Formats: sequence, structure tokens, C-alpha cells
Amino acid sequence: MRVLLIGANGYLGRFVADRLLADPAVQLTALGRGDDSDVRFDLASGSPGALTRFLDAVHPGVVINCAGATRGGARELTRHNTVAVATICEALRRSGCGARLVQLGCAAEYGPSQPGSSTAEDAVPRPGGPYGVSKLAATELVLGSGLDAVVLRVFSPAGPGTPAGSPLGRLAEAMRRAMQAGDGELKLGGLGVQRDFIDVRDVARAVHAASLSAAQGIVNIGAGRAVRLRDAAAVLARVAGYGGALHELDQVGLRQSIGHPRTESDHGSPAAYPYPDGCGSWQQADVRTARDRLGWRPRINLEESLADIWMEAACRI
Repeated sequence: MRVLLIGANGYLGRFVADRLLADPAVQLTALGRGDDSDVRFDLASGSPGALTRFLDAVHPGVVINCAGATRGGARELTRHNTVAVATICEALRRSGCGARLVQLGCAAEYGPSQPGSSTAEDAVPRPGGPYGVSKLAATELVLGSGLDAVVLRVFSPAGPGTPAGSPLGRLAEAMRRAMQAGDGELKLGGLGVQRDFIDVRDVARAVHAASLSAAQGIVNIGAGRAVRLRDAAAVLARVAGYGGALHELDQVGLRQSIGHPRTESDHGSPAAYPYPDGCGSWQQADVRTARDRLGWRPRINLEESLADIWMEAACRI
């Protein structure tokens, strides 16, 4: 099976590449903006015609898109998350390769949900910020393309390679600094949100399964269980061997956010730090579709994911 992987050097793409390379039946070609890609191509500025010619030459059976941007203004997010996907869809429509498309979406497309509920694929999406809007637009382009396509809506990825700027990454960095400084207490804000954390290696397994399946439409990829960030912090402290006290700062008048260094001016008037995905205080995936249509279930628990995050943070100088 010839697979074209777009975004192989990204956070999720690296693990998808590793998973595919472990399958002897897969012939993998990586396309991206970096020098270490097999083929250099910028989806945000390249033409569909150029990509079509490449598809006709390589003739993949599956195209997997892990590329995209999580930060930046609305214009940048639209270029990398929406325009790029429009280019892929148009190139696949023009090409004679007939490839299946696996698009990585995200839970931010859903926006806030009711505490205690599980979000299924038929939920009406109401993204709470430009990132979710740009990813939702990409999903709509894929679903309306007429292609053999599936969109995997990934909830909150965790595990090795977690970006230092993400909530779990900032949490690990704050703990590392506290231990390095011999701090007997760690004061953090924004720990009340609950998210459905899923290990990146389980995400890679889901992408592999989706590539081989006939599933179309949207499929949620999550653990199916919301975890309060406060509880994740407690697990991380146990994994790290941090014996200090964890104090959650009040949500009224807070300025301190997870992993942001304190200054003298911070002590009197901190402010609440909003979780950056625009999804409010709660998200939990309904993952029955992934089980039924992909034969996929998560295998790696959050403690193992946090242990890997901590290992990388502890080695940071």
C-alpha cells in the first residue's frame, strides 16, 4: 500500500510515520515544508495543479493529512488549516490516483459541551475560537469533496513530544522548575478544566486503522473519559517524585497561568487562565464509532503518557 503522509514532522505526524513504517505492507512517502521531507511542498501556497501532478506520479492509495497550525492569528490558521485542505481535496479530485483521504481534525471543532456529557459525531459543532473554526471549515471541505474520506476528530493529545507550550507541557515545566529550585509548594491556576486526554501513539494506531478501513465521515478519537487537569497534576507529581504541595489559585482575580513564571507583581492580583482550545470547562468523547467502525480502542493510560511528558521535561536544560 502506497501512503502519502503530509505533515510527517509535526507533533502527531511523527508518531503516525513511525506506526506506518512499522507496517511492512506500507510504502511511505512524506510530503511537507521541511528539508527532511521526501518531497518539499507548501500546501498553503502551492497550487492544486502541482500537487495533482505529484499524485499522478506517485499514485498513492491513501493520503493522510497531519499538517496544520495550532497557533497564530485567524489569517495564518485559515491558510494552514483550511486553504491547505482545500488544495489537497482539489488535487485529489483532479488526480487519477483515486486515493483515500484520512484527515486529522480536532475536538476544538465541537466547542464547549455540557459538563457530564459525551460528545458524539452528530453533535452540532460550535467552535469557540479561530483554531476550531479553521479546522471545522477543513472538515466541511473534506466531507463535501465527494472523495473516499474520513475525518478523525482527535481530542486532547498527550504523551511523548507534547509541546512545552501546551497545558500539560507547561504543567511539567512548572513542576521541573519547582523541583530544581527546591520549592516546597507549587501554585497553579486553570486546573479546573476537564479534558479527554488521548496518547499520541494511540492516535497513530487510529490513523493506521482508518487508512485500512472503509469508514467515512467523522470519527472521534479519544479515551472516552474526561480528566480534571488538577488530577493530572497530582498524577504528574507522583510520577515526578515531587513531594511538595500543589495549590490551585482562585479563579477570581487570577493572573497566574500554568507554567508561567511568577513575578513580584503577580502575587497580589492573579487572573484566570483560559484553556486555549475554546472548549470551555468540559470535553469528553463518545468513542463508540471508532470501536465499531475502526476496531480501535485506546491502550495507553494517562499515567504512562504523563510519565513520558515528565521524562522529556526533566531532561530539559
